[in-house]
Amino acid sequence: MVERRRDPIELALENWRGAGWGEAAGGMAAVTSVMRVQQMMLQRVDDALRPFGLTFARYEVLMLLSFSRTGALPPGKAGERLQVHPASITNALNRLEDDGFVRRVANPRDGRSVLAEITDDGRRVAAAASAAVNELFEQIPLDPDDLDALFAVLRRLRGGWGDFDP
Repeated sequence: MVERRRDPIELALENWRGAGWGEAAGGMAAVTSVMRVQQMMLQRVDDALRPFGLTFARYEVLMLLSFSRTGALPPGKAGERLQVHPASITNALNRLEDDGFVRRVANPRDGRSVLAEITDDGRRVAAAASAAVNELFEQIPLDPDDLDALFAVLRRLRGGWGDFDP
């Protein structure tokens, strides 16, 4: 007989409730679940991107640049849109530049600054990596209505905690 694995977060929830955590128990279970799903998602995405020499952070930069009107953005603007620390965007851009996927060019509107610009190789690898990531996203074990509901709930949480102005 195969032993059924019990959800460890559900077990923890029972313990938290038994220990008198009250309303906080549900919040702890929700946050712990989100954190665990984030770990699982990141691992799967990183596995899908590894053959392309990308991490999720670098993939996000390539996609942001590819979606921009000109294929180029100031590094600070890229970091702002991706909601990452300036050092993180610099590190990602350095790695992408080393790989030939991004180049830094003079900003035609301000000669004192630079733009990060996606290269043709960057566009090719972004398209190939997107196909792999999209295949992964199509395998999420939720139906479209559940995915929409999950996004809506998480959006309310992010808005409520000040991630953006709802």
